[in-house]
Amino acid sequence: MLCGKRVILRAIEPPDLPNYVRWFADPEVLAYFGLYQPQNLAQEQTWYQRQNENSSSVNFAIDFEGRHVGGCGFANIDAKNQHAEVGLFIGEKALWDQGLGKDVLATLVNYGFDFLNLHRIYLRVFANNQRAVHAYEQIGFVHEGRFRETKWRHGRWLDLLYMSVLRPEWGTRREEPRP
Repeated sequence: MLCGKRVILRAIEPPDLPNYVRWFADPEVLAYFGLYQPQNLAQEQTWYQRQNENSSSVNFAIDFEGRHVGGCGFANIDAKNQHAEVGLFIGEKALWDQGLGKDVLATLVNYGFDFLNLHRIYLRVFANNQRAVHAYEQIGFVHEGRFRETKWRHGRWLDLLYMSVLRPEWGTRREEPRP
């Protein structure tokens, strides 16, 4: 379990899976998420069972005030080159724009540098997701590039931004978790 200032990141448990099904059935949640289609409970259960077999990813459930509100983690963990992709989502829309994403991301970045021994943490974000881009910039992620019209979503082509933070940069901005 990882403790942020306001959130707790914990292992995903089978009772959490219906929340993911509900969230991924919501077009507003899916609008900026990597998945392009809703997932049913059987698909979520298969994904959950495969998590223990996959050493290149680590995933967490996000809890806020004792309630499961989203998911996060690292994918494409490359121990040799010490980098990984980070991702997160808040599934409970009533909690959007309250700073939880920044707390989750800071907690993950601390974990990535301190426990996964990463040197570089990167992410991909749709360029039109200005709320997320702004939050990532505030945390300390810098723009690396733009893949123009690389994803087809909602009847149009969208640009994808790549952003990252390096361990030496984070050392000067470190967000300390709560005790």
